[in-house]
Amino acid sequence: MSEAMVRRNAGMFGVIASALIVVQVPLYFLYSGAPPDWNILTRSLIGIVGCIFYLLFFTGLRQLIHQVDVGSDWIAGVIQTAGLFWIVMVFVPQSMEAGAAISVDHDIDTTKEGPFAAAQYLMQGLISRLLMGLFLIALGIVVYRLRLLPKWVGWSAFVLAAINLAFVPAIYFGDNPSNFYAVQGWGTTASMGMLWSLWTLAVSISVWRSSRRTAAAASHRRTPVPTAA
Repeated sequence: MSEAMVRRNAGMFGVIASALIVVQVPLYFLYSGAPPDWNILTRSLIGIVGCIFYLLFFTGLRQLIHQVDVGSDWIAGVIQTAGLFWIVMVFVPQSMEAGAAISVDHDIDTTKEGPFAAAQYLMQGLISRLLMGLFLIALGIVVYRLRLLPKWVGWSAFVLAAINLAFVPAIYFGDNPSNFYAVQGWGTTASMGMLWSLWTLAVSISVWRSSRRTAAAASHRRTPVPTAA
């Protein structure tokens, strides 16, 4: 597969994944109390499908880095692995929330109630923030080193990594989801999810658009230079 095709596919999958998470996050704020089951099941389904496309996006980024510079395979592997583990940290809590909604016979807020609520805290908070931080730092280094994406992708990745890591100490600030800075707070989880999805949406669009320039450059290189008779 050509570099232009890799860029096109990775960008397309990233746009779809990001758009789904942008749609999902507001569903957490529709109800001030316990949401109905349909809300919990719908947002879980959207999140899980979105992460399937994120899996393709992360794999595409790894392949893109490999094609630009084979010597960067190690850090490309770090980027892909951090992304895939982050997906796992989304899959499991989403499954727990949906399972609680299905198994309990009355409406509950599955972010803080139900048999699986406490098990989600570190996955949606601390662990996800560390994995995102690792992904973003590694990607920022690659962008600055290889120039495979615009500079803003690199510096914004470092800024977003710093914001993620700033939420790591939230583990010490309780589990009330209505508090911004708590292990399960709306800042630590939902706000960071929205910020992440908006950032990946912008990056995915940039990757997608870069496929045209890459294809044009490859075509120019293949065009034979006429020689004098």
